Amino acid sequence: MGENIKLIANNKKAYHDYFIEDKFEAGIALHGTEVKSLRMGKCSVKESFIRIENGEMFIYGMHISPYEKGNIFNKDPLRVKKLLLHKYQINKIAGQLAQKGFTLVPLQVYFKGSLVKVEIGLARGKKLYDKRQDIAKKDQRREAERDFKVKNL
Repeated sequence: MGENIKLIANNKKAYHDYFIEDKFEAGIALHGTEVKSLRMGKCSVKESFIRIENGEMFIYGMHISPYEKGNIFNKDPLRVKKLLLHKYQINKIAGQLAQKGFTLVPLQVYFKGSLVKVEIGLARGKKLYDKRQDIAKKDQRREAERDFKVKNL
């Protein structure tokens, strides 16, 4: 079952700001011009977040640039979009969200076959010292790789 997956947008900032505890895949309710714009890769999830309201899940702040040839059919680029998940999945996620310190962040947007999917991360915020540790680890790894390159020349 080799699904054809094509990445549209990635949220690297989420991995920097949060510990990702769990991941979910959700569909997204879109209009035709938005899908055409996504096919051209015009999407950003950097500033977006996800909320559960009345048993439904919505993504806020996901920016899809208006489709150039869409004229009157174009929708507001920042409109709230509904995420498509089974009711039991939403209830499960809502139960996990009730625990202190958890939030939902979009990790990436991609095409799976012809369908647009959003990967959602159940995340816990990092404290400043956690971020510093991550940066220190990254620097150490970079230095080790640099030393390795120098030795191999």
